[in-house]
Amino acid sequence: MKKTKEWLKKEKEETSILLRSIPVTVVTLFVVSVICMNLLANKTLLQLEWIALDGGILISWLSFMCMDIITKHFGPKASNKISMLAAAINLLTCLIFFVASIIPSNASDYTAFDSIFGGTWFILLGSTIAFLSSAVVNNILNHSIGKAFEKSLNDKLVYALQTYVSTFIGQFLDNFIFSVIVFVGFAPIFWDGFHWTVLQCTTCALTGAVAELIMEIIFSPVGYKIVTKWKANAVGKEYLEYIEKGRY
Repeated sequence: MKKTKEWLKKEKEETSILLRSIPVTVVTLFVVSVICMNLLANKTLLQLEWIALDGGILISWLSFMCMDIITKHFGPKASNKISMLAAAINLLTCLIFFVASIIPSNASDYTAFDSIFGGTWFILLGSTIAFLSSAVVNNILNHSIGKAFEKSLNDKLVYALQTYVSTFIGQFLDNFIFSVIVFVGFAPIFWDGFHWTVLQCTTCALTGAVAELIMEIIFSPVGYKIVTKWKANAVGKEYLEYIEKGRY
């Protein structure tokens, strides 16, 4: 019991230091992208026999780029914590949206507003499980690849390799887990038989992962420049020193 309390106290202190160490712009973009993913996932953009895409694909690349930046500079544990924070804020936002949608109003017809912002519980469930699962895999894989090649490749190549591989695998898992939970598991029950096949889920996940990888390739120089600037300016020095002390 005593050890548990000490651990909780240490984690609280560590998280507090982390939150004041990470630049607010990156955290803000990360949280906003997660919230937008949840909203955009309500719309299917394309559905063919072999492929289906939802609106979340338009913004999910930004979430993974932010995670890669945080992982590179602060480590996977820090990135996992910020991912959980983003998921928690998203849940709170969805709750506020839901409350707003069920409050009656005679000012106008808000049926469309209520339908979109009221949300669907199984979409929220699926997106939360998929996001957290893929975030942990992405962050750990990103860090592991970086450690494995840091002595054999220059830093720029290492950053590219770790972000490309982790983003592709993380995005595939995110898309696949979400689509299976929502469009295979719940949609046939609650959406009058509308559903995706497992093949559509797989091709959606694969196509989405390729699309996000392309976006990562385009924007990775920006991410690398941010990380390089953080390192040069000793951004997050308090947190990094705190973590380093904890290792000894």
